Amino acid sequence: MNEPKGYVSFILHAHLPFIHHPESEDYLEEQWLYEAISETYIPLLQNFKKLEEEKVDFRITMSITPPLLSMFDNKLLQKRYIKYLKTHIELAQKEVKRTSNDKRLNELSKYYLDRYSNDLKIFKDEYNCNLINAFKHFQDIGVLEIITCGATHGYFPILYVTEQTVKAQIAVGVQVYKKYFGKNPRGIWLPECGYIPEADKYLKEFGIDYIITEAHGILYADPTPIYGTFAPIISPGNIIAFGRDIETSKQVWSSICGYPGDFNYREFYRDIGYDADYEYIKPYIAKNGDRVHTGIKYYRITSKNDFKDYYNPRWAMDTAERQAGHFLDCRISQINELSSLMDVPPIVVCPYDAELYGHWWYEGPYWLYILFKKIYYDQSTFRLITPSEYIDKHPNIQISTPCRSSWGARGYSEVWLNQTNDYVHRHLHKAGNRMVELAHLFPNEKNTLRRKALNQCARELLLLQSSDWLFIITNGTMVDYAKKRIKEHVGRFTKLYYQIKSNKIDKEFLKEIYDKDKIFPDIDYMIYY
Repeated sequence: MNEPKGYVSFILHAHLPFIHHPESEDYLEEQWLYEAISETYIPLLQNFKKLEEEKVDFRITMSITPPLLSMFDNKLLQKRYIKYLKTHIELAQKEVKRTSNDKRLNELSKYYLDRYSNDLKIFKDEYNCNLINAFKHFQDIGVLEIITCGATHGYFPILYVTEQTVKAQIAVGVQVYKKYFGKNPRGIWLPECGYIPEADKYLKEFGIDYIITEAHGILYADPTPIYGTFAPIISPGNIIAFGRDIETSKQVWSSICGYPGDFNYREFYRDIGYDADYEYIKPYIAKNGDRVHTGIKYYRITSKNDFKDYYNPRWAMDTAERQAGHFLDCRISQINELSSLMDVPPIVVCPYDAELYGHWWYEGPYWLYILFKKIYYDQSTFRLITPSEYIDKHPNIQISTPCRSSWGARGYSEVWLNQTNDYVHRHLHKAGNRMVELAHLFPNEKNTLRRKALNQCARELLLLQSSDWLFIITNGTMVDYAKKRIKEHVGRFTKLYYQIKSNKIDKEFLKEIYDKDKIFPDIDYMIYY
């Protein structure tokens, strides 16, 4: 097959912080996982399956982070997700009865009943509760490239004050990937796209070929890349960097002109958890009585004011199909123009948070499905490609050092370092230094109890380093939970640190926190040596 004029590379970043509370089912934050499975991960997998069955040759890349993989693999969370679905099926059944006098609402309530019932069947019977293998299947047949991330999404531009902590984030990220996918990842999604040159040597040490950066990470690289974001660059440390395309980002992400804001799409913020009679909805909201999202949403965006009309799934699908056609036409024009100016085929890199597709933009997975079919059948200007495939086809890459950068507001770490959360950083650095100290005080420890405690210190440090806590504090949502997690991990780490140094390890305490923070069972604290 002749080479096309250019390529488009979709990259979805699938991540959630590790949330695991065996001591209680009252933590609403656990529902982040269940909502994401029903609204993003199962819909994506089902659309990949349809493309496979229809023999549509497509390509997509996904980073599935170690915390998310750990939660997918957690038996307790699997059981709780099934319970979550059964509760939602029960609510949907009640809604079918409650709305029997309103034909449009009744059709929607039946739609949700079918949706949650189908999720339960797929999760239990089709996937056998194993979403990791479901994704691995598509990697194995060559249409999905799965890449890794930092162990707990630790933000490198903050952590590199103690470089061993960046090394550990990368090492554990690669280790977890190999455990589940049986090979080394070629790419890594830098947490929050936070690029620092100091990480290159560790990325190389653990076999990483490429990273994804925000657009200005490439545009302000040194020397200036001759092809901008439309071709990768390679750093002096031998790490290849792909930059986010600005135009495609705006078309999908923008709250003003982006596709998800279309008036025919489902309104995220109108949910029966807030709209229904309180006594009726009480068994299906938070245990403390707070109203929360149930996932059953009857309205479409409709307009920019408070008036909302009922959601119409057919109208929404028609809109997604029309917008997929628009996106396709834009890429054809973009690549035709770029290819006339470049000596190599351009690559348009489209990285997004995975949860945009399905959770925030309910119709997003269907939009992707239609777009991939249109790319396959309706044009020959460009093809979908993964970053690894592009590197293999076009190995001659300009040497240039990416600019220190991140994504997020203003693009230079402000989301993770500002006056609302800067108090956390001294704890991150102190704990990081202490972990390195422990590794050097007790190299290759043979005492079983002390070794367990050292490994648990490494877990507590990694969980503390999650960039999610800083993001949540900046964003002003669920702040109390984020602060609680920071305090808990600092407290557990510090208590263990002193117990290890004084040789007075509390076995019960160690077991208790391991049961709660049961992540990375194969970790070796010596990665901090």
